[in-house]
Amino acid sequence: MAQTRSIRKIVTGSPQIDGAGVHLVRVIGRGAAEEFDPFLMLDAFDSRDPKDYIRGFPWHPHRGIETVTYLIEGDIEHGDSLGNSGHILDGGCQWMTAGGGILHQEMPRAAPRMLGLQLWINLPCKDKFAPPQYRDLTADRIPQVREPGVCVGVIAGRHGEVEGATQGDYVKTVMLDVNLEAGADFSLPTDPDATVFIYIMSGAGRFDESDKPIESRHAVLFGGGGEFAVEAGEKGMRFLLLAGCPLREPIAWGGPIVMNTREELDQAFAELENGTFIREPKPRA
Repeated sequence: MAQTRSIRKIVTGSPQIDGAGVHLVRVIGRGAAEEFDPFLMLDAFDSRDPKDYIRGFPWHPHRGIETVTYLIEGDIEHGDSLGNSGHILDGGCQWMTAGGGILHQEMPRAAPRMLGLQLWINLPCKDKFAPPQYRDLTADRIPQVREPGVCVGVIAGRHGEVEGATQGDYVKTVMLDVNLEAGADFSLPTDPDATVFIYIMSGAGRFDESDKPIESRHAVLFGGGGEFAVEAGEKGMRFLLLAGCPLREPIAWGGPIVMNTREELDQAFAELENGTFIREPKPRA
């Protein structure tokens, strides 16, 4: 029988103002990058007041990472230097590989509620200059697995026999939106080598009979094991589950750019200054 993962750390996060004035909660940030490797950052946002987010994230660069924006409710207009443009809408996901360099913007539109998350996934050293790529995963492309008391949206990876909307080209990532009815149990086989954590969006859940239920707006990082298991509380539970094997590589982080060395960071910012940041991508090894 596989060992069930136990709680290693519970994270609340801290309120931040980012972009041109967007109010959000930085659940995971720079100080936790080693523990959550290969995941670098997780921002959560939930507001019914457009003044909290309408200024958005005007044009800015990224290099060396993937950004994943999952929108449960709302409308975010976007555009990038590849020529992509459009809207992320209810239940949709924007999965962007910045690779060797991309410029983009994300501009939320006023909506009854803006509810979602943005995750940053590190890229391995050998793939830092991968070709930039953009995936528009609309809600209808994300498979839903329904079982008694459980509904699972398979954004990335797989759940049982169901392949997700994407698989991740550089870091194989499992990303599930799990919605449980009151008292429902949910378990999932996990790669024992993978980093596994969840972010609870609503409700509460118990991860061991001796544990107190953990409420919404907390991230929970788990120790090693071949299985993840949870029991939803009396009001049910909805959470995002993330799993991916750590890279265990040096991290040099400067704002929207994450490389392996200080020299690579300096090079990136010099290229931004002299207008050579967007380059012809190197082919994959």
